Amino acid sequence: MSELPSALPRPAGEREALQRAWEPPKGWRALSAVNNTRIGVYYIATAMLFFVLAGVLALLMRAQLALPDNALVEPRTYNQLFTMHGTVMMFLFAVPIVEAVAVYLLPGMLGARDLPFPWLSAYAFWAYAIGGLVFFCTLFFGQAPDGGWFMYPPLTGKEFSPGRGADWWLLGIGFIEISAIAGAIELIIGILFTRAPGMTLMRMPVFAWAMLVTALMIVFAFPAVIAATTLLELERAFDWPFFIAGRGGDPLLWQHLFWFFGHPEVYIIFLPAAGMVSMMIPALAGTPLVAYRGVVAALAGVGLVSFALWIHHMFAAGLGDVSMMITSAASFLVALPSGVQVFAWIATLWRGEVRLNAPTLFLLGFHFIFVLGGLTGVMVAVLPFDWQAHDSYFIVAHLHYVLIGGMVFPLFAGFYYWAPVFNGHRLSERWGRWVFGLMFGGFNLAFFPMHIAGLLGMPRRIHSYPGELGWNALNLLSTLGAFVLAAGVMLFMVDAARMLRRPEKDHDNPWRAGTLEWLPQREYGVRSIPELASREPLWEQPLLPREVEDGRHWLPGTVFGGRETLITSIVHARPLQLLRLPTDGWWPLLAAAGTAGFFLLLTVELAVAAFACGLVAIGAVLRWLWASDQPPPRPRVEVARDVQLPVNSRRTFESHSWWAMLILVVVDLTVFASFAYAHVHVAMAADTCPPPGAALPPLRWPWASAALLAAGSLLMATAPRRLRGADARRQRGLRLQVALAMLCAAGAFGIDLFAQAQAGLNPQAQAWSATVAMLLAYQGLHVAVLLLMGGYLLVRSFAGRLQPQARATLDNTLPMWHCASFQGVTGLLLVQALPRLLG
Repeated sequence: MSELPSALPRPAGEREALQRAWEPPKGWRALSAVNNTRIGVYYIATAMLFFVLAGVLALLMRAQLALPDNALVEPRTYNQLFTMHGTVMMFLFAVPIVEAVAVYLLPGMLGARDLPFPWLSAYAFWAYAIGGLVFFCTLFFGQAPDGGWFMYPPLTGKEFSPGRGADWWLLGIGFIEISAIAGAIELIIGILFTRAPGMTLMRMPVFAWAMLVTALMIVFAFPAVIAATTLLELERAFDWPFFIAGRGGDPLLWQHLFWFFGHPEVYIIFLPAAGMVSMMIPALAGTPLVAYRGVVAALAGVGLVSFALWIHHMFAAGLGDVSMMITSAASFLVALPSGVQVFAWIATLWRGEVRLNAPTLFLLGFHFIFVLGGLTGVMVAVLPFDWQAHDSYFIVAHLHYVLIGGMVFPLFAGFYYWAPVFNGHRLSERWGRWVFGLMFGGFNLAFFPMHIAGLLGMPRRIHSYPGELGWNALNLLSTLGAFVLAAGVMLFMVDAARMLRRPEKDHDNPWRAGTLEWLPQREYGVRSIPELASREPLWEQPLLPREVEDGRHWLPGTVFGGRETLITSIVHARPLQLLRLPTDGWWPLLAAAGTAGFFLLLTVELAVAAFACGLVAIGAVLRWLWASDQPPPRPRVEVARDVQLPVNSRRTFESHSWWAMLILVVVDLTVFASFAYAHVHVAMAADTCPPPGAALPPLRWPWASAALLAAGSLLMATAPRRLRGADARRQRGLRLQVALAMLCAAGAFGIDLFAQAQAGLNPQAQAWSATVAMLLAYQGLHVAVLLLMGGYLLVRSFAGRLQPQARATLDNTLPMWHCASFQGVTGLLLVQALPRLLG
């Protein structure tokens, strides 16, 4: 653009139109809000509630362990306490809180009005909140799980855990992970496509980079735990023996799948906190971040190397020497990019002029605690030391130094730093110093003695201990420290409540920061979307706040009277199109409640009610999708002086929704890869493959099924050529091809089902047959999804809503269709070829 729109006089009433479009719902209708400023606050508040609840469980545990031979809590209850404490902290606090902060802050940092899928953000939040609260309430009914937050079989199998506690964990947590993945997709697309013009990838805030890496890690890591929980729940519900050694299963299969998720999750928690640190330190020191590109590379390096570390948790499981040595080396290697970030932060503090305020204190405390936790992490990467310290309180101490030091202290620093963005007021500086002192002192008093207790032989997950083992004083100190830490958290909550009661006002820039979230903000975000030319625009462009507030930059008003933002290119952030955003509505909440009801009612074996809730969820999702793909009133609109952009781009690769579907396909393929790995693992562990009592169907059936799947994909791939115009009568060829593709998918699955039934497939007989049945069931799920998507596509065509200007429904169906065909063919090939290779 040759000249910014600052030269244009702004028409009267433009700001008022923006305010009307983004006006939040009032009263009880506030629950229908979907924009980031509301959902982000709901998200943060709910995650902090779970933090407090998990902390209360920890205090009960520490009270039990304060004295030897204590009988405050009985053993079964103690097992539930430590299981729920770990589960809530890891699944309901740590990951959701970083996504919550991102949902709230990222649009402001990126200069966007909102994230690109507000209803998806709302769905992700409500699914998490409803599922998490119901799951936590199992404590009050004696139904809480007691197998540890890692839920190792065979102890969590039906034989040793016959109650419903494990089922609540498996179905509840597996469902909540779906919410985390939905949030990750929203963040990836938002970061890549809604940045302010001129915000190239190398001008992005480090927090945006950290969340991009984190969200990509969620996409690849969380499907493994979804697959693992599905396998264990099928074993418990239908006696499919995936983990029962007596019938060819392997308990180590669970550990491989779980820790493929579990160790990256440590960095999924840490990297967003590191991104926040990289945002706060430059502002507090008054100087740009040292080695910005090195820090970005370090974030990517940590994310990449973390996936090679899952065996780090299995050094005592009796695996091969080569795999353990490779993992040990990777455990050392991951310290290098983490160290790059730490030294960059130290150098920035050294180069700048540091003001010793509450955020700075928490950041300094973070450095001390996290570095100490990292050093103990290097210690447990040494195989002989890990064998000695494994399952001792040394590991408990290390885990908390890494997670609390690496995430909670930066989070509290962020609360003090970004509080003015919320309502214009800062948290109390004087109270903040007390909060830091209590939390820092209490934390080290609580967890440092655990290192010594662990080296003295105290094992983890014990509810009591005799008094003559030398652990008495150490445990008493840890308990006192835990209560001091809790006092600091409570003091913070009181201070936060005081701040929230104060009347809202426009925020200033108290830290003199250089990033966009400190621009004047309203419900609609910035008054106009700024054009950027630097990494710290508020430092390099001192007049930018006034220009933005006067509407002198991009999209200073609302083109169609609704909510809108810009879609920009991935690398260079060039404006591509205007994105029309949905307004507030109840459909995301209804869809989330239906999804939660489906999973939670299945847990208590109310199948009819569960499937009714599932239908409600599907109906709500289809209803919101129906309104999302509409032809615009005008194909091109002016968004700046002499600059017009399309409203709906016809180019598939510029469609943000198509990229979101592509990420969902990656998630789907990762779940399938986990099931395929389970099949390979069990097949290679068997003496013969297929094992006695199992058989393969004749080759003619897999060939016929594969041919139908390929034909269906070919029909769908050529269907877009038939989309000639808005006239529904001219789409008969398209409809015919879609209908034939649906028949091909259903026919292929029918052949697979018939062939396996003829071969005598019995998934209860041995683990090999169970994994074959799992692959078949997963393909059946995909066929159901394809029939639903194909039927929906046909309905839109008959209704005249499938048009060249509104074709996202068709374009977004194709990746999932090809994915299902690929999985079906790959599953057939795997089942047929592996026995022949092993034979």
